[in-house]
Amino acid sequence: MDLRIRVEERTILKRIDWNLVLFIFALNIVGLFNLYSATHGPHSQDIQGLFLNQIIWLGAGWSLFFIFTFVDYSIVSRVAYILYFLNLGAVLFVMFFGAVALGAQRWIDLGFMRYQPSETMKLAMIMVFAKTMAHKRTDQGGMGIRDLLWPVILMGIPFVLIVKQPDLGTALLIAAISGSVILFMKVKRWILAVVVISGLVAAPIAWNYALRDYQKARIQNFISPTNDPRGSGYNSIQSKIAVGSGRFFGKGFRKGTQSQLEFLPERHTDFIYSVLSEEFGLVGSSLVLALFCWLFLIMVRIATTSRDKFGAVLTVGVLSYIFWHMFINVGMVIGLLPIVGVPLPLLSYGGSSMLTTMTGLGLVSSVAYRRYIF
Repeated sequence: MDLRIRVEERTILKRIDWNLVLFIFALNIVGLFNLYSATHGPHSQDIQGLFLNQIIWLGAGWSLFFIFTFVDYSIVSRVAYILYFLNLGAVLFVMFFGAVALGAQRWIDLGFMRYQPSETMKLAMIMVFAKTMAHKRTDQGGMGIRDLLWPVILMGIPFVLIVKQPDLGTALLIAAISGSVILFMKVKRWILAVVVISGLVAAPIAWNYALRDYQKARIQNFISPTNDPRGSGYNSIQSKIAVGSGRFFGKGFRKGTQSQLEFLPERHTDFIYSVLSEEFGLVGSSLVLALFCWLFLIMVRIATTSRDKFGAVLTVGVLSYIFWHMFINVGMVIGLLPIVGVPLPLLSYGGSSMLTTMTGLGLVSSVAYRRYIF
């Protein structure tokens, strides 16, 4: 009996994709070292407690990761719409009763943390898209208008609500993640052409009638941040100084002047990659990007070996979630994209972001765990 139990335990452990676990853990460790430096400068007494908070969020995140690993991901299909509408309700709640910070109303104050419903909305979108898309047939040249109508409605409702918070960055992320899943499922080419042309036509209209003044300023400062170096262009300029001053090997751990002397704004959240680049240079920042790339390759392998289409679409959705966050955050801090409030997954400080990311990765781990169970 004891031998049988030990064999079963070894089988359970063997089914876990340890490569996935290893690369997530490696990014967590880099994130903790980086966050410690960002929050323990000579003038950072007011944010030093964030490092201990992040360890707590990380512990909770890994608990969720393993819980979802051992729970069959097919359960998500049964509750996807319930979770979607619960998150939609939370986003609506925020519009009327949410906590306001930095001019935006995006959070629900729970006392021990500020919960941002738009973060979990992304994961709920991935779940409901996986449930909806898993039953679509793509053997006739891709999905048509009728196939796309319901998914576009599911994406469009939270998109509009989140834009009104205002949080254009998160709304665009929801659109990017949804679009990535749709492209994975294949779409008729003429529809893609219509979408591209419509986007080009809508751009000047959105500039004149939809974007707020501060959003226009972000785009203008992206093009020429020196127009207002002490105002709206400050963040971009300081971030690029931090990244460039790191050079090849960096200035060393806790020796970055931009972060330690507090020239770099939001250095523990949106600009955490700037801290990394300044202290560890091109070598360190490239290594982190390499870790992300290996993580993506592992997730692609898991998607292609999934036992069903639902698991494959779910994995692609989580991959898109992490990829677009990483792409926009890194592009933002090095000056290739406008400044938006997008955290770097697994590295930036934040409870909502960490728990959502680890839950999504736990679902991917669940797909990997059941690849060979028939």
